[in-house]
Amino acid sequence: MQAGLSGICLQVSKLICYATYSNSNYGQKQNKELRFRLWIDINGERFFGPGRAELLHLIQQTGSISKAARKMGMSYKKAWEMVDEMNEMASTPYVVAQKGGAKGGGTELTKAGKQMVRKYNQLLRRIGSVIKKQKVILKLV
Repeated sequence: MQAGLSGICLQVSKLICYATYSNSNYGQKQNKELRFRLWIDINGERFFGPGRAELLHLIQQTGSISKAARKMGMSYKKAWEMVDEMNEMASTPYVVAQKGGAKGGGTELTKAGKQMVRKYNQLLRRIGSVIKKQKVILKLV
């Protein structure tokens, strides 16, 4: 049996951490993964997780909810509902929209929104490094 270990942490597009273990077992290749997704719940309801982190990141990049939604393959309506829900549930809003004007409107993250994305990603990296160190458990599967 040949075995090789590899670990990849925090793929930017997926915002998940995982460790992989590949081996050939009786002529069949097996790819095993140890994965996790991090969610923050408020009163038992999901408030913030990988999708919302990606949405905020893309809003920051593009300056637009519609462009961010398009990049995620999501409707503008769904993206706006997510932003509205985050703004209502957070202690301070994460996103502010600028109304029309010569160039149309725009959207930007508030200081709290930028901080949330940064802290969430820092936590993902920290947990990811722990997961990566524990990938030996995949040999037992």
